[in-house]
This record gives sequence, C-alpha cells and structure tokens, in this order.
Amino acid sequence: MENYDIAIIGAGPAGLYGTYYAGFRGFSTVLIDALEEPGGQVTAMYPEKDIFDIAGFPRVRGRDLVDGLLEQARQFNPTLIMNTNVETLVSKDNEVELTLSNGKSIIVKAVVITGGIGAFTPRPLPVGMEWHGKGLVHFVPSLQEHAGKDIVIIGGGDSAFDWAYSLQPLASSITLVHRRDSFRAHAAMVETVKKMGVELIVNSEVSEVRGADHITEVEITDKVSGETRTLPCSTLVAALGFVANIGPIANWGLELEKRRIVVNTSMQTNIARVFAAGDITTYPGKVPLISVGFGEAATAVNNAAPLIHENMGVFPGHSSGGGAD
Repeated sequence: MENYDIAIIGAGPAGLYGTYYAGFRGFSTVLIDALEEPGGQVTAMYPEKDIFDIAGFPRVRGRDLVDGLLEQARQFNPTLIMNTNVETLVSKDNEVELTLSNGKSIIVKAVVITGGIGAFTPRPLPVGMEWHGKGLVHFVPSLQEHAGKDIVIIGGGDSAFDWAYSLQPLASSITLVHRRDSFRAHAAMVETVKKMGVELIVNSEVSEVRGADHITEVEITDKVSGETRTLPCSTLVAALGFVANIGPIANWGLELEKRRIVVNTSMQTNIARVFAAGDITTYPGKVPLISVGFGEAATAVNNAAPLIHENMGVFPGHSSGGGAD
C-alpha cells in the first residue's frame, strides 16, 4: 500500500498544472493516467498544432505546452503512474483508497479528478475505414510525415480546420470536405484557412477511397446534385470527432450530468475529499477551455489543503512572495 497526500487522476493540462500546484503547496503527489504519455488529448490528438488561448503565449505548440507543464510539475518530484486506470475509489474516514488496474492500492488524503473527457474513440467515416494505416488517419502527431502530400481532410469542426491550418504550409495540396454548408469551427479560423488557399467543398461526402497498398485518390459526392469528383489523395484525415467514455469513473458514486462530474464553487464533488477540475467537470456557466482548467485545478488543490493538513488554509499565499504558506 502506497501513501501520498494527494492523487491527481488524469495527466492532461489541468492535471499537470494541478500536480505542480500540489507540489507548490508542499504535498506529496501521485499523478495517474490511462495513456502511455502525459498530456491527455493534447499529446494524443494534436501535439503539433498551435494553441492560441493560453495566457502569456500568442501561440504555443501543443507538445511545447505539455513539455512546459511537465517541467513545472517535476520541480516537486511527483510520482507519475502512466498506462494505468484507477478502477475503484472509496472515501472513508480521513482518507481515500484507490485501486489501480496494475493491482496496486494507494491511500491519499484528497483526490482531484482531471480526466478530461475520459477515453475517446474516433468516429468512423461512412466508407474507407479499411484504409486505416494505409493513408487514413484520425490524428496527425507529426506534421512532417505528411509534407509534400495531397491531403484531404473530412470534417467541419475545430480539429479539421486546425489540421488544415497546420498542414497547409507543408502539403502539396489540401482540400477540406464537409457534409454541411456551415461549420462548427471558430469563425476566425475558418476565414484564416480560406485566405490560406485551402479549398473547401461543402454539402459533400467521401463516397469511395481508392488505391493499391496505399490511398491514391478519393471520390467525393455532392449530396445535393449527386455529382462526383475525384481528388488526388495520399493522406486522408478523418476529423469527424470522437465518442467519449469516462470508464470506471461512472461507477464511483459521483454525481454526474451527461458524463461530466458535478462540482460546486470549491470544485468539490458529492464525495468527501474528492474534487474535480478541467473538462470533466460541470457547473452553471462552465466554459471548457484549457485556461479555465488551470484555474479550476488550483482551486481544487487549495480547497483540499485543509483536509490534507488541518493547520493549512485555503489561501496559498502569493507565489511572487517566495513562499507557499
């Protein structure tokens, strides 16, 4: 049985910042995540893309943001347990017991759940899924792998336009295809991508994917006219979103609302000594941004402080003053 002051469940941006903040307050900390690497969705889905809404950075690449958060957190030597699920969570007396998928149990005085959206599975294309690994991809962890290629991106959300923006300077050609004539992506990014010269084909779907050992072209069908068009394609990016599953968290007795954990203004859940922060939380007026998650993680850790050490207050003191307490 291992013992720590606090456990952070989920190693995305909010979890990494929460891990730093727990160390800043002097707590022994364990960070647990089901993925093989820290960074959550940023590492898994868009490590090479620019993020524009992080305070202090006009833009920052996803991978660089995660690296900076890791460096910040590691100042206080937290324990990182990756590729491991938390199977059960039981709050009792003055502690919380966690049972892990690796067979270990951990005892802590407080928990902050920062599990993002949980596990995620990409939504499939209506045709062509058999080409996965042969030109069809759902994420683009390395932009350089697609340099000089003819790229077709399917989707109309933020991810589709972010990939178009990031890949356009490297690609031989880029075409974005969407089944509707309006986009879910941020309007400013849509306009930016248009001005970059990316062709946008609307009210259309992929009707056939062709090639030998690798994709060489795709057929696009207009949903209104029925007309077809063939596009050269060596990389087909299916950016249709994903289906999220919060996994074992659903069985811990937490109050949930549409797969999100309900919290109060202290980021406290309905279970004693268990807090939550980041995209996995919900409350009136919630805005699911990375920048908001940072503040929520700090709020959760600070409100957990008196539960970890009775003589500690919620207010941490100002970091510019040189001390945590």
